[in-house]
Amino acid sequence: MGTPKTEPVVRDKETLKPLEGHRKLRIKFSGQVSTMLDWSFKPEQRQVTVVPGETSLAFFKAYNHSDKPIVGIATYNVIPEQAAPYFNKIQCFCFDEQQLDPQEDIDMPVFFFIDPEFANDPLMDDIDDITLSYTFFKAAGR
Repeated sequence: MGTPKTEPVVRDKETLKPLEGHRKLRIKFSGQVSTMLDWSFKPEQRQVTVVPGETSLAFFKAYNHSDKPIVGIATYNVIPEQAAPYFNKIQCFCFDEQQLDPQEDIDMPVFFFIDPEFANDPLMDDIDDITLSYTFFKAAGR
């Protein structure tokens, strides 16, 4: 239920543009790591503000504390879950497994927007904060 949209949607400049006059939404970020993965993982910024239709880019940083390469995969969630259908990721590190070499740290981007239809849904009237949360796990069999 709290999974954002990830399917490609063809949009042009008229269907994806910031909604002028709409209240700003705070998009908050959190990152966790499974106890089975010897990584640290955290957002590089705690939050950004956007209006529906506005694209934004956020970064997370991951670091492999071990002395061997490790492949991880991220799961994600959007809170509150009723906002998830409006959260669209254009590009994300979470679409693929990530390999970090020993002692390697990398920046991981997520490029997203809140669907302009958010503004037309009366159930979204009281939602000002949306959290995008990731948890990294060791990739199965890797």
